[in-house]
Amino acid sequence: MTIPDEAPSRLDVDLTIRLTEAPGGPQYTFRLEASGGTPGAGCTLPDPAAALKAVQRFGEDIFFPRPGPPKMCTQQYGGPQVAVVTGWFMARKVHSQFSRTDGCEIARWRAMAPLLGGVAGSTGAV
Repeated sequence: MTIPDEAPSRLDVDLTIRLTEAPGGPQYTFRLEASGGTPGAGCTLPDPAAALKAVQRFGEDIFFPRPGPPKMCTQQYGGPQVAVVTGWFMARKVHSQFSRTDGCEIARWRAMAPLLGGVAGSTGAV
């Protein structure tokens, strides 16, 4: 998907989430849009208010991480799910991938679970 070079002027948050449960499996697409801290009518997530709250709380650090020392991550596997989030957050372009391949990635997934369709820890379809 191509993300426009300019942020939509009326929305603070305009994100598209593409979730794949397993390689070659079906893909689910969700949308989160918000302005002034309120989810918009175009939201298709199961709980847009919770998704917006997660984005407001963790979005800056997760979408735009600051360089720092290397992290040590537990070597555990949380499942084959992959989510790609694209769009805009506070006039900044977002293109972020989520997976559950190690402890650090699982923590990112859980922090943003409402944005990812609320399937953190789940292996079932949304």
